[in-house]
Amino acid sequence: MNRLIRACALALVLWVARGRAQVIEFEQNGLKYQTLTKSGVTIMFAMMPQHLHDYAIIQVAVSNGSKAPYIIRPEDFIYVHLDRSELRASPARVVVTLLEQKGSASDVIKLVTSYENGIYGNQKLKSTNGYEQRRQSVLAMGSVRLKAAAAASALAFVQTKLMPGESTDGAVFFPTEGKLLGFGHLIVRTNTDIFDFTTD
Repeated sequence: MNRLIRACALALVLWVARGRAQVIEFEQNGLKYQTLTKSGVTIMFAMMPQHLHDYAIIQVAVSNGSKAPYIIRPEDFIYVHLDRSELRASPARVVVTLLEQKGSASDVIKLVTSYENGIYGNQKLKSTNGYEQRRQSVLAMGSVRLKAAAAASALAFVQTKLMPGESTDGAVFFPTEGKLLGFGHLIVRTNTDIFDFTTD
């Protein structure tokens, strides 16, 4: 009887451990990434060292390895501070509109350089419809403000319907009055799961 109880307890422990997803951390191109897979969907992110006007920025990649489509929006990203206050990411159109009104040449350079330094050469980031595809379509813009807005629209993580096998990447913007996000948790809600990352 004791053997049976021990075997059942061991099976229960192994079943629980298998069901619990683990955050994996790694560094690439000077950025510290965290990645987590649940229900076949993988989310990877890194805090960007720069901010843009009043926004802190994170670089995000999402890959759909499940058998169903997933819709991911920037507003699905919530930053929870140590005091439990929550900060929801801004929709991409809000950031693009800000740069249409107040964008400068240095905004374009800072945003594009920082983002490209993170994604190019990152072997773990393979995107089927992300930044590089969007960048190609906005290269021929005119005025400085329009270029700033175009750069933001190419970089920004937008609402995306990922079919099985598809992936995307982009920048997610948090309104922080120009401050870093600091210690806390990044929470991402998908169709089926809640992803929880501890940040520092």
